[in-house]
Amino acid sequence: MRGKNQQSAVDEKYAQWKSLVPVLYDWLANHNLVWPSLSCRWGPQLEQATYKNRQRLYLSEQTDGSVPNTLVIANCEIVKPRVAAAEHISQFNEEARSPFVKKYKTIIHPGEVNRIRELAQHNHIVATHTDSPDVLIWDVETQPNRHAVLGATPSRPDMVLTGHKENAEFALAMCPKEPYVLSGGKDKSVVLWSIQDHITSTASDPSSNKPQGSGATIVKQNGESPSIGPRGIFQGHEDTVEDVQFCPKSSQEFCSVGDDSCLILWDGRTGTDPVIKVEKAHNADLHCVDWNPFDENYILTGSADSSVHMFDRRNLTSDGVGSPVNKFEGHKAAVLCVQWSPDNPTVFGSAAEDGVLNIWDYEKVGKKKESGVKTPNGPPGLFFQHAGHRDKVVDFHWNAYDAWTIVSVSDDCDSSGGGGTLQIWRMSDLIYRPEEEVLAELEEFKSHVVTCASKS
Repeated sequence: MRGKNQQSAVDEKYAQWKSLVPVLYDWLANHNLVWPSLSCRWGPQLEQATYKNRQRLYLSEQTDGSVPNTLVIANCEIVKPRVAAAEHISQFNEEARSPFVKKYKTIIHPGEVNRIRELAQHNHIVATHTDSPDVLIWDVETQPNRHAVLGATPSRPDMVLTGHKENAEFALAMCPKEPYVLSGGKDKSVVLWSIQDHITSTASDPSSNKPQGSGATIVKQNGESPSIGPRGIFQGHEDTVEDVQFCPKSSQEFCSVGDDSCLILWDGRTGTDPVIKVEKAHNADLHCVDWNPFDENYILTGSADSSVHMFDRRNLTSDGVGSPVNKFEGHKAAVLCVQWSPDNPTVFGSAAEDGVLNIWDYEKVGKKKESGVKTPNGPPGLFFQHAGHRDKVVDFHWNAYDAWTIVSVSDDCDSSGGGGTLQIWRMSDLIYRPEEEVLAELEEFKSHVVTCASKS
């Protein structure tokens, strides 16, 4: 357990954040988890309504062994922008479950779920990493709903991807262009698979309650889960590979980072050796990497040295030379997750062991400080801090269907002796919109208030 002083500082910071929630957020849902979740991902959208939308959400439950580890499929109601009232946003109980998040299906997972990734082409098909060399593929719509009781046999995955020689626990990615899967592990290898031949498109019934994009199934062989070998095994790291990512516009180009402090770029068309290997991308282990979906020159890395680096691959050379074009230093502990916004080419988020999720805009670096509430005296590029978690933020995911909406999870075992916290939130649009636009709206609002007051 933490020291009393450290815990009281965390509590004080959290209380301060909570008092500002109605000002900072357009919407926030806080959901207390019985067990920590190490990964959270948005699934397909289910329904659009007047005031809110419904969407699948994928989570994991990392248990203490008294019940099985599970992959959880939840239905989430997402309130549309400028619908929630300020008092509704502020009146949440951090010890309670949110009415906006409802468990839909449970899959009993063979081992804890360390990472979840969805297939872009059919996002009801997900890959999971556990403490084993294999990658497991699941069709979450066709998998039976299971009751997680002690002694229950694990659910059977729809596919098993083999090729690692040692455990592959965290580094996992799905290709945006084709049904390819990428993984890294303790064997210092990056492994690539194609699952194209094992997915068949089916005509979906428009009257069914299936999510959008679920018109595909995984082909079984004699009722068994097919075991699929690798398309390529890529060697170049000298320690555990911690994260991998595809180039957004290519199924053959990808990158990886690891505990050897290296960032490596690969191209499956030119063989299995590194194309570019950046030695000492940071001064410590690298935990995470992401590739800009709008500009394939920009790659983000997050490290145990508490910083995020942005690399321009046009500046990198094959002899291991390359300095970051930007360094973002706003965290006080190891960065665990980085992700570019799916809507804004210059915006990204970073989550860390300090319990904070930072939102950055690299276009703001070097510019004259803007007035307003945008983190006075903060690090260059930082314009929003989500401080709603009281322990390390282990994962987050931008919502591609709902701009500026983020799901984030923290592992609260160290601070509370309990499970985890799931939060779904969207900052106020007054924070990120152009300043002149915001001021014009506020001026209009002011005149409206004056008019109303004069009539009363």
